[in-house]
Amino acid sequence: MEAEFPRGGSGLPCSSQGTLQEAPEAVGGGNSQRGLFPGTEVSIRRPQSLERGLYLCKTLVCLSLQWDLVCERRGLNRVASTFFFLGVLVGAVVFGYLSDRFGRRRLLLVAYVSALVLGLTSAASVSYVMFAITRTLTGSALAGFTIIVLPLELEWLDVEHRVVAGTLSSTFWTAGTMLLALAGYLIRDWRWLLMAVTLPCVPGILSIWWVPESARWLLTQGRVEEAQRYLLHCARLNGRPVGEDSLSQEALNRVSTGEQVVPRPSYLDLFRTPQIRHISLCCMVVWFAVNFSYYGLSLDSSGLRLNVYQTQLLFGAVELPSKLMVCLLVRRVGRRLTQAGTLLGAALTFGIRSLVSSEASSWSTALVVMGKGFSEAAFTTVYLFTSELYPTVLRPTGMGLTALVGRLGGSLAPLAVLLDGVWLSLPKLVYGGIALLAACTALLLPETRQAQLPETIQDVERKRLAPIHSGICVIFKALSRTLFLNEF
Repeated sequence: MEAEFPRGGSGLPCSSQGTLQEAPEAVGGGNSQRGLFPGTEVSIRRPQSLERGLYLCKTLVCLSLQWDLVCERRGLNRVASTFFFLGVLVGAVVFGYLSDRFGRRRLLLVAYVSALVLGLTSAASVSYVMFAITRTLTGSALAGFTIIVLPLELEWLDVEHRVVAGTLSSTFWTAGTMLLALAGYLIRDWRWLLMAVTLPCVPGILSIWWVPESARWLLTQGRVEEAQRYLLHCARLNGRPVGEDSLSQEALNRVSTGEQVVPRPSYLDLFRTPQIRHISLCCMVVWFAVNFSYYGLSLDSSGLRLNVYQTQLLFGAVELPSKLMVCLLVRRVGRRLTQAGTLLGAALTFGIRSLVSSEASSWSTALVVMGKGFSEAAFTTVYLFTSELYPTVLRPTGMGLTALVGRLGGSLAPLAVLLDGVWLSLPKLVYGGIALLAACTALLLPETRQAQLPETIQDVERKRLAPIHSGICVIFKALSRTLFLNEF
């Protein structure tokens, strides 16, 4: 089967991607490619100058064909991705604030249900407008549970187990990344592919039944009876009953009264006091650079000479040793030095790649893999580090703000590629320079190794990150050997 596309005034194809294709072997050459459906061949007639580096995902291809996104409408297929990330930006801010206001568990359920419904609706879209709207809202929902899950997890853990549990949970992200490559290869229709990657939300929704609300958050909101019920229930689940005296309502009431400081958190609280403002500004720089360099590396991986499935699988495999490295380093040298070191490693790989000839493919491949490892390690560290820096009353709010700035960095990363018109190595130097600046900025943040989680703004302002002796921290430290916390 052959496909010929309308041509613009320049004589070039109006859209270079309107083909039923996406076979893993269709990389780097050849005009005949395997179609999405068995037994079909698609011959693409386009100038040889367009062949280099041109490898398009099947979703954009099918959207272009189904909704006639060619000629003057050809830019709309890329705008769909932009809409999705705009949704992620909005979702990070909205869900971060709402989870501090109404609770982690409730908003986590909202995020999961919204992602499931909107994802399935996207797969059933009957027009481009419907698809763009549902993908934007899906991005917001997905940002919701990525912002909420880690703070909720850390707020139930003591100091000794935060690193292991945080790294272990992020490993499932890596597993999903690798499975996505397999799903994309096996499922050739974009609607079924969207359904396949959306349905895992169902187990997440069902698991909410066993997920407790954050007892720390409940105490800061004065909801003592609920906090006591969750604490006692967790103890019973692990066969380690706790005496009523250690969790008496009177004792918890005294703690709760002392911790109720910010009944209605807002994003202004992240800049009102000096220490929180210092943490927020530094974290914004770090998050921007982590996303900027991470996506910059992904955009500059054409030297690997792999197709999109192989690249996705390789990058997912690289993440596993990176997470192991993070787990060891943050326990040995601390969060601050690990964050700065991983960003410095990413910056050095960018700098060295700018000096390596494009013909040295083996060296280029090794540097890309190393850069990916450092970038992923920086990503894993920044989630853990930021969650430990902010107090309980502002934790998801702070995560939402920093994630917003991080997504802006990811959105700007493709623009730096355009600098290669000025100098071929300039994009790499920009990516590396931003990462180096963030590495220096990370050194300005306080260390949280062996520190209890701060509960209130006052805990942070008094520089009590290590150690903190607020009532909630004392309770959790005393109960860590009897509750489920030491089961990890």
